[in-house]
Amino acid sequence: MRKTILTAVLMVLSASAFAQKFPTDQIVGIWQCPDYKIEFFKTGAKYSAKLLWSKDMLEADGRTSKKDSRNPDERLRNRPVRGLVYITALIYKDGEYLDGKLYSVQDGNTYSLKGKLNGINDLETRGYKGIPMMGKTFKWKRVQ
Repeated sequence: MRKTILTAVLMVLSASAFAQKFPTDQIVGIWQCPDYKIEFFKTGAKYSAKLLWSKDMLEADGRTSKKDSRNPDERLRNRPVRGLVYITALIYKDGEYLDGKLYSVQDGNTYSLKGKLNGINDLETRGYKGIPMMGKTFKWKRVQ
């Protein structure tokens, strides 16, 4: 029994010792998932992202950016969705990106956001209201 427990403990410790750690700024760059393309950038010690493309960001003419019409601030409802900084305040801590804010142009709400690099070109983010379990996960690929 002791050998089994010791073996299990050693396996967990060795797996964590070999877990990949990526440089803090590895998130910086252009990322894409089926519905969105975004660009992460660093401001001070925090990370933000702007919207480069989404499947529903253009008007019927295919060229004109839709407006941020559901923004709770009436003064911002006429701004274009394209180029909008909609992820802010993401901080890097212990291998994860935490405490970010995600503004949704679809409903005008702001959600909490966290993320983690699963590989140098693989990013997973989760937007949620309240607790992460009640959120939505996006899997991103780095655009070369």
